[in-house]
Amino acid sequence: MPHENKTWPAVTALLLNATIFGLSWWPFRRIDELGLHSLWATAIMYSIATVGLTIWRPRMLLAVVRHRGLWLLMLAAGVTNAAFNWGVLIGDVIRVVLLFYLMPVWAALLARWVLGEPITAAIVARIVLAVGGAMLVLWQPGLGMPWPGSLGDWLGLAGGIGFAATNVTLRRHADTAPESRSMAMFLGGLMVPGALAIGLDAALVPWPAMPVLPWLGPTAALTVVFIAANLCLQYGAARLPANVTSVIMISEVLIAAISAVAIGGEQAGWRTLTGAAMIIGASLAAALAARRARESRAPAS
Repeated sequence: MPHENKTWPAVTALLLNATIFGLSWWPFRRIDELGLHSLWATAIMYSIATVGLTIWRPRMLLAVVRHRGLWLLMLAAGVTNAAFNWGVLIGDVIRVVLLFYLMPVWAALLARWVLGEPITAAIVARIVLAVGGAMLVLWQPGLGMPWPGSLGDWLGLAGGIGFAATNVTLRRHADTAPESRSMAMFLGGLMVPGALAIGLDAALVPWPAMPVLPWLGPTAALTVVFIAANLCLQYGAARLPANVTSVIMISEVLIAAISAVAIGGEQAGWRTLTGAAMIIGASLAAALAARRARESRAPAS
């Protein structure tokens, strides 16, 4: 029998994760209207996930405490969730997501430093194509080079750095138990947003509205969706090179842009459409490169 190719299941998992996060701005804004800021919502969602995983696999909490590499995963995942979920709540969705997905630059550098992955000409070309598409969408006549101009912009950029670190750390510790990686990511999603929500001024991050009934149900439903997204991320990122993962996941830009225009009332002109095409082209090129690499390593039947 031919060698089973596991590239496309991993790519599919990453694309599902990208779809969930690309659409997540809408439920976060609706929950915020019900009285729960996205930082509080994120902390509550991952509290539920952490408790559930602890009940199912109680030893996984101890495994995270003992494995210092998973501490880095916890921090990176926490920064990613806090920055992204807050950014899409207060900022322009398309702009925040595009700044978030400048992360292939950070992923390439981290993968080279941490994993020893080479930065080949093909990787550089895909990154240039993807980032060039992002820059094209962000560019406005008369304003020069795009630069973060608001808290939402800076949160998008910070979230991208955190996500690149998450992908690289998942790859580095792919030999650890999946439950341990999930626990680390869930703990990060609880601790970092929770600490920010508690520590920041209430004028910036309001305390949850009372009574809790209006926002409790939607938050619980979103919890289930985010658990699925995180499982997809760790499945795909653990099976693909970090640079491939980072470029495939940039398809979230297109998903977020389409949804922001369709239901969020944001504007998209020819630059947005052209940039989106460049980004998706880079994603498809990365997926095809990963498949060819695996096929070339597969033993003959």
